[in-house]
Amino acid sequence: MTDTLRPVENAVAEATGSPTGTTDSPRQLKRSIGVVGGTLLTLSCVTPASTLFVVVPDLFGSLGTATALTLAIGSLLCIAVAFCYSELGTLIPSAGGEYAMVSTMAGRLAGWLVFVLSLLVVVIVPPVIAMGTADYLTPIVHLDPSMTGAGVMLLATLAGLLDLRANAWITGIFLVLEVIAAGVVAMLGFAHSHRGVGSLVSLHVADSAGHTDPVTAMLVISGLAIALFATQGFSTAVYLSEELENPRRNVARTVLATLGISSVIILVPVIAITMGASDLKELTSGDLSSMVTAWSNSAVGTFVSLCVALAIINAGIVMVIQNSRVLFASARDKAWPAPVNNVFSKLGRFGSPWVATLAVGVPGAALCFVNLDTLYGVTGVSVTGMYILVAVAALLCRRGDHKHTAAWRMPLWPAVPVLLIVVLVYVLTQQEVGYLLWTGGITAVATLYWAFYLRPRRDTRWLVSIPVDEQA
Repeated sequence: MTDTLRPVENAVAEATGSPTGTTDSPRQLKRSIGVVGGTLLTLSCVTPASTLFVVVPDLFGSLGTATALTLAIGSLLCIAVAFCYSELGTLIPSAGGEYAMVSTMAGRLAGWLVFVLSLLVVVIVPPVIAMGTADYLTPIVHLDPSMTGAGVMLLATLAGLLDLRANAWITGIFLVLEVIAAGVVAMLGFAHSHRGVGSLVSLHVADSAGHTDPVTAMLVISGLAIALFATQGFSTAVYLSEELENPRRNVARTVLATLGISSVIILVPVIAITMGASDLKELTSGDLSSMVTAWSNSAVGTFVSLCVALAIINAGIVMVIQNSRVLFASARDKAWPAPVNNVFSKLGRFGSPWVATLAVGVPGAALCFVNLDTLYGVTGVSVTGMYILVAVAALLCRRGDHKHTAAWRMPLWPAVPVLLIVVLVYVLTQQEVGYLLWTGGITAVATLYWAFYLRPRRDTRWLVSIPVDEQA
């Protein structure tokens, strides 16, 4: 017996003890959105304005004028990652996303580890971003960050219970507002430029006393993990592939369109801010709201802050949708004891996995009261490790029957996944030991669960299914 994915009918039959074809196939989500709706939802998960106002200030603090360069390099690396996601996503259009793709191509243990890493990324990030809402509501009202974050998570959970098409419209409206906010910041930054384009390659950062220090190449490389995290939301397209119409065509379009649009929305304002900051100390402080107010007036600053607050709520909605699909798929694929699988695989009246939605949204609200200082570091390591395993799966995706399956095919294969693996492994070696230990410890626990529970029950547990694409 191999430890890779078997056809869904055989997996179900063996799991139930019935002959092949005598049982119902695992429940599938309804195909209800096209490439436009999928792109809107995926862009909302990237949430460019939240990245610009929540993640980028931390990069400015550690990288200074090298922030734009680091994000640009990260975006280029993400093109290779997007190629891998596009080909694998059209071959394996499942709500399981990365874990379904990797399980199919590289074995169920690798798929399980990707599942754990993806959960680590998408479960912790939403509540922490949600807590940033209070900061951007300050021009109107002063709120407690934890309470506000918990409220945002509960609101996102309620929205996640709705039909996916409705959520595409909701998140689309919010997305327009955050793109406008990013555009306003870009225009103000360029209009108040204090330095030329040369500042983007003159790599310096200021300390708290205002002293200038050069940014080394190693510091840029270590920052790439956060840069990858900043644009990694394009992977949401593969989680939605089970609900996309014509997934073998639209998954690749959604992935690549989202990466291109989000990179522009994030990178152009970062360049403008770098050129528009009055001095290096102001840039390194990362106080973007104060910069916007200084470039314009308090009314514009308030407008931008409110748009960012809406963007954070938007991100929370999409991330809850994404997370619930992953948890639903894991239960459908029997990753847990039978009672847990039965509960998490339930679908509601709108076709959404309502129990799984509550299971990721309510704990997310609780996490808003937990101190997560190491969030970005651990998340960066997790994203990098997940991308390595996806690249390995892409390297193996043209074997056997998959070689002849109708799918989008990346250019320059196998050079793209090989180069990606080499670069990402090097980036991983440059991360702080503490972040590596945290992520490694969680991965070790997941491996033990695999060794002592899943693998001994490999005929009835972790039976990764591929939903039938009737349009293929």
